[in-house]
Amino acid sequence: MVSEWLVLIFLCLGLFFIAVGCIGLYRMPDVFCRMHATSKATTLGLVFILMASFIHLGFSAVGLKAVLAIVFAFLTAPVGAHLISRAAYQRGVKLHEGSTIDALRVLYPEKSLEKTLRDQD
Repeated sequence: MVSEWLVLIFLCLGLFFIAVGCIGLYRMPDVFCRMHATSKATTLGLVFILMASFIHLGFSAVGLKAVLAIVFAFLTAPVGAHLISRAAYQRGVKLHEGSTIDALRVLYPEKSLEKTLRDQD
């Protein structure tokens, strides 16, 4: 009985975080904010859903695969989001005009110069 309630709670939390990630993907102004919203929220949503499946299945082969998938998601989602964001910056994707900090300008000064020249045209 308690495990059924835990499964339900974790499934609802997973659904909530995945919905928040989808809303963030739709509402955020640029690719960098969208990447942040989707990678954080959907990773949490996936983890909660996999935890619900682990609680429901127990220490079976499929339940242990759910735990391994949780570890895999925590290791790969932030790295993937970081690489996609850095590639977008290097390709010259513009920051939102409301952005106040361009932390990568120090590493890629030629990209920020190109951005400045494009903005002047």
